[in-house]
Amino acid sequence: MNILYITNHLNIGGITSYVLSLATGLKKRGHNVYVASSGGRLLQRFIAEGIGYIPIPIKTKKEVSPKILASMFKLLAALRQQHIDIMHVNSRTTQVLGCLLNRKSGIPYVSTCHGFFKRRFLRLFFPCWGQKVIAISESVREHLLSDFAVPQGDIRIVHNGVDMERFARRTPQAIRDTKEKIGLGGGPVVGIVARLSDVKGHVYLIQAMKDVLKKVPHAQLLMVGEGKEKERLIKLIHRLNMQQNVFLINSTIDAAEVLSVMDIFVLPSLQEGLGLSLMEAMAVGLGVIGSDVGGIRSLIQDGESGLLVKPQDAAGLSAAILELLQNPDKAKALGEQARFFIRQNFPLDKMVLDTERLYLECLLR
Repeated sequence: MNILYITNHLNIGGITSYVLSLATGLKKRGHNVYVASSGGRLLQRFIAEGIGYIPIPIKTKKEVSPKILASMFKLLAALRQQHIDIMHVNSRTTQVLGCLLNRKSGIPYVSTCHGFFKRRFLRLFFPCWGQKVIAISESVREHLLSDFAVPQGDIRIVHNGVDMERFARRTPQAIRDTKEKIGLGGGPVVGIVARLSDVKGHVYLIQAMKDVLKKVPHAQLLMVGEGKEKERLIKLIHRLNMQQNVFLINSTIDAAEVLSVMDIFVLPSLQEGLGLSLMEAMAVGLGVIGSDVGGIRSLIQDGESGLLVKPQDAAGLSAAILELLQNPDKAKALGEQARFFIRQNFPLDKMVLDTERLYLECLLR
């Protein structure tokens, strides 16, 4: 097959990681794979894997935008030149683009729903889901059925997969080097990797750490991500006088590298489709804490592979963090079980094969 992935950008993040994993996996299976995007920090990773790159001006969050039309005209020529068999889109704006390309070319497209959408007018009346829709978890599937009436036969659950080799444990020297690069001290590190959005619950984690520091004063909070909540979070950190213990950095370091310096990983989301960063933290073998919502509860078995807390519960978060910081043997045991759980249930090869089968199903319709 000749496969085209369309994504807004190739910066570090869940969608880019997802596309890179699928693209490289299917390339290894003998397919010709291309990615159309506005570019980004991980572009060279795609090129190094032999993925063809088509630059388009799609860096927009507006589903009615001249950038979408400009991208359409550019891609129509590429579809013919590269003899594309199927397209795979990964955001609302690229879904609209995929729909326009499908109407002009007849080439089928698949979309992946990575989380939850608001029931807005344009989404309801111009759904643009594609011939098939991938839901990354059962909770996302239910969201598509109940909130958008996507036909049940059009939805396939294909869980994200994790490359366990990429998240193998790193050497103590490599960990020390990364800590020095970030500026971390010697205290235990509580971390989160997530876009800075209110739905990810950073506010509650910062509030929880204020109480943690009363009992573990050298603890550190490492928050990795970018987003619209950044200024608000910085103001909260200063208001609580926690700037000496909180490190807020952009997503410029590879996930495996940044996870290696953490002792505990926390994902206090208010809602979550599945939680790729949580899966990666579990693959590393970290003790993990997550909100009892959506896809997170399908990953964490409370007390077995991590700890679950109620969403928007800073007190519950601080108690869970202290439980693991003050009981490192328990954190280690939970981490080992978490790593085993991910290895057994979310292998990268399965995601690639299941997605490949879905493409063939679309082409044989």
